[in-house]
Amino acid sequence: MATLTNAPALRRKARRERLRTLGFLSPWLVGFTVFFGYPLVATVYFSFMHYNQIQAPTFVGLRNWRYVLEQMPLFGPALWNTLWLVVVMVALRVVFGLGIGLLVTKVKSGVGFFRTAFYLPYLAPPVAATVAFVFLLNPGTGPVNDVLGSIGIHAPNWFNDPAWAKPSLVLLSLWGIGDLMVIFMAALLDVPKEQYEAAELDGAGAFHKFRYVTWPSITPIVMFAVVTGVVQTMQYYTQALVAGKLASGVSVGPGSVIQPGYPDHSTLTVPQLVYSLGFQNFNTGAACVLSLVLFAIAMAVTTLLMRKRAGLLSADD
Repeated sequence: MATLTNAPALRRKARRERLRTLGFLSPWLVGFTVFFGYPLVATVYFSFMHYNQIQAPTFVGLRNWRYVLEQMPLFGPALWNTLWLVVVMVALRVVFGLGIGLLVTKVKSGVGFFRTAFYLPYLAPPVAATVAFVFLLNPGTGPVNDVLGSIGIHAPNWFNDPAWAKPSLVLLSLWGIGDLMVIFMAALLDVPKEQYEAAELDGAGAFHKFRYVTWPSITPIVMFAVVTGVVQTMQYYTQALVAGKLASGVSVGPGSVIQPGYPDHSTLTVPQLVYSLGFQNFNTGAACVLSLVLFAIAMAVTTLLMRKRAGLLSADD
């Protein structure tokens, strides 16, 4: 009987706790709804509409999807370039970031100088860094090709060669490797020194200490670097667009429209295609379809990486 008497009070207490929890969560819920939920729903909605941002949208069914997946000639090259950059750029950035982090942590003197020297390029704005890099690698006037030619190496055309344009973008990303270097340095310095001492007592060399002591301790950080790198590279836009425009030599003036992807669509990425369709050609429906395809691929890759069986995380992490 006492339990039945207290039931309304218990329900009121549970309701107050739910409202209190909802109040604490409200900033995140509002931000999630405004900046993710609503844009995602709107993107799905406009993917089934013909909408030029001027007239009212009209329903066209799957016409936008068929156009993007079956008829758009640049969708295949843009998707291939994006996935190529995801695989190559992310892998090399993680490897180089970890390698430089290991080297800097092993340096006995001048640690501050090397840490600053490797981190400073990351602070350069993306547009300014890309402009400087394109001029350095200019096949006609750039100093890099002059130095390579002086030692007898036939230098490539870099951003002017379709075969070298994407590797040049990878070199640009490796130049600004300072962010990953700092993250990996923090993870490496956090590995307990007692484990290294125990490994040395067991006769472990440098490779075995890295394999059995360092690597298990930093695998969550490696996972973080890989997942964030995949998400960022899926949105790769500024550097590829600026590099292509500068390398093409076309002057950009007010009202001018330049098709991205120079040379021969080798630097065209899906985000560039989304911008070109949505804001230059005013084909919002097709641009929304491309955005959803890119979102689905990013979610699938991230989900695959986050699984325990992906190899980067152990069952205990």
